[in-house]
This record gives sequence, structure tokens and C-alpha cells, in this order.
Amino acid sequence: MAVKTISILGSTGSVGTQTLDLILAEPDRYRVRALVAGRNAQLLAEQAKLCRPEIAVIHDEAGLDTLTEALAGTGIAVAAGPDAVNAAAALPADWTMAAIIGMAGLHPTLTAIRRGGAIAFANKEVLVSAGDIMMDAVTAAGARLLPVDSEHNAVFQCWEPQNATAIERIVLTASGGPFRQTERAAMAAITPEAALKHPVWSMGAKITIDSATMMNKGLEVIEAARLFRLPSAAVEVLVHPQSVVHGIVCYADGSMLAQLGAPDMHIPIAHALGWPDRLVTNAKRLDLTTLSQLEFMAPDTDRFPALRVAREVLVAGGGAPAIMNAANEVAVAAFLARRIGFLDIVGTVEAVLDRLGVPPAPDLDAIIALDAAARHAADALILSRAA
Repeated sequence: MAVKTISILGSTGSVGTQTLDLILAEPDRYRVRALVAGRNAQLLAEQAKLCRPEIAVIHDEAGLDTLTEALAGTGIAVAAGPDAVNAAAALPADWTMAAIIGMAGLHPTLTAIRRGGAIAFANKEVLVSAGDIMMDAVTAAGARLLPVDSEHNAVFQCWEPQNATAIERIVLTASGGPFRQTERAAMAAITPEAALKHPVWSMGAKITIDSATMMNKGLEVIEAARLFRLPSAAVEVLVHPQSVVHGIVCYADGSMLAQLGAPDMHIPIAHALGWPDRLVTNAKRLDLTTLSQLEFMAPDTDRFPALRVAREVLVAGGGAPAIMNAANEVAVAAFLARRIGFLDIVGTVEAVLDRLGVPPAPDLDAIIALDAAARHAADALILSRAA
């Protein structure tokens, strides 16, 4: 069996660490070329000692000394800064995990796509903000985009390319988050601690807050529309508290193909890592006899308006998705810092969208400019709330 060369962009985050779990379980199958992290130099060094990449790169240059000292004498090259991150992303690799959170992952992900190979994609924000540019780059490079988000990976597993014209719609499921049954009036008092307690999934802080507001599902609707070339109306969302069914593809003959599995990100990551083959994992196996019920219900967009906002943005097009994503990143950070309340997250996003409208976004420079403008507008709104 040929050894697969691997790069992991975002190795110290939740998806990155779980990717390394799978690689370290079968080290003879893989050779790691690059590990890239944001700020956690200590964990990056520990990971590098375990998987022995050619280079370990930290985005935050303040972490370079820590990384250099920790890896002294190992023969592993070290580097820091945005240029070093992009250089690592450009290294030829058979398979790259693109898991740098938020718009910080835009340039490295595009760099990896443009040099080709298989790109396991776990950064929905980049596809939301720069979807057309990303998908055009995939086509131009002949790269293969492998979705890692559990719902999109589920759809990918159930999608029959030979029957694509017979697909009527897809269904993305949502757990409903920790406040699925909370009245909207009570949401004003929600704390960061409460919002970070997801009832099912173990994820990073930003995506966990997005799950609580259901903005995560809104982002995923846009991501699915980009990945599978579908209109908004063909991307359905159902709340499914058990998180057993992750995605469904509905065909013209009335068939519905669904992917089921335990709520464990190792499963979709393993599917992407092994594709087109299947890997053996230690993930929990479902015992269908123990499932007393599987519930499905329509989302409540009055209590969770983020999903409505995302659909409106998808239909509006232009620069609206980039504006929504940037404003949401700023608002989530402000909520976690206790500068705004829980309901102010989506309120801030809507206010920024109203202020900036739907400008065109014909190229990467325009998207980057809109991202910056939205962040500035969101910061100003948050400051005015605190005044």
C-alpha cells in the first residue's frame, strides 16, 4: 500500500486533533509533511514530536521561540507567520486537512486547492464567504474537495453522481443545540458558559456558539448550496435532537438515502481520509435496538432567526455571505468576551447586513475588503451597545 502524504492546516483545533488521532493509529500508512497551527505552540510541538512532520508552522509569530525550543534537535523545521503558513499549504501532499477556523483559513485553503490533490474541507466560513472563487479554483486545479462537516459528509456519502439529475433535495440535520426548547425571552440571559455546553457534540468554542444560535446551520445551508450546486429551496433543515441521522439525499423516485452514525467527528474525518476506501476506526457503533425514537421537526426561525438570515443572504448573493460571516465572527467573539448578550449575536449580524447592503464581490480582493468592512461595522455597533 502506497504511503499517503498528509498536511494538516489547523492541527491544534478540534478537527485537527481528531485527524491526528486517526493518522497516529496507523502511522505506517501516512507521512506528514506539514502541521500548521494558530497560536498553541506548545501543543503543536507535542503533535510534531508524535507524527514527525517535515515542518511545523505557527501563525502567531510570538510562538516561534517556544516552538523552536521545543523542537530543537528533532530535525523538524519550524517557521512562523502568514507567509510561512501559505508556504506550508503549498507543499505537495496527497491529502490536506483544511481546518483553520474562520476567514484566517482563506489564503492557506486556496493555496492548498491550487496545488491540487485531495482537500478535506472543514472550514465552512471560507466557502460561505468566497464560494464561487473556491469552487472555480477546485475545477481549475483538478483538486478533489472532500466535505468533513458531518452533515455535508453524510450527503456526500449518499449522493449518487450517476443519478444527480434525479436528486430533488437534500436534508441537513441539526441537534437544535442547548436551547432547543428555551423560550426566546429567556435567551437574553444566556451566558457563554451555558452556550458552550452542547448536548451532543464536542467542538471548538466558535462553532459551539454558532450551534447554539443556529448560525452554524445557516452557514451549512450556504456551504451545501455551494458544494452540491443546489438552490436554497433544495437544501432542507430538520432539527433532530438525537443526532443519529446526519444527512439525507432525496431522489425523484421517492427514495431517501440517509447516513447514520454516532455523533463523533472521527467518522466523517475518517471517511474523508480514507476516501474512496473505508478506514477502520474505534468510533462507537450504533445499536439501533437501543434507540427508542428518532425525532425530526422543522426549525423555529422565530426563536432562531440566524437560519432565516442565512437563507436570505444565500438568495441575495454578491458580497452578502462574506458580510454575514465576518459580522458573525466578531459578534461571537464579543459574546464570549461578555461584551454583548446572546441575542445580540444575530442582532449584530442583521444590523451589519442592513448597513452594508448587497455589494458585488467579483474577486478575492473585493471579498477581503468586504470582510474588513463588516468587521469594522460590527465592532462599531458593539461599541455603541456598550456605551
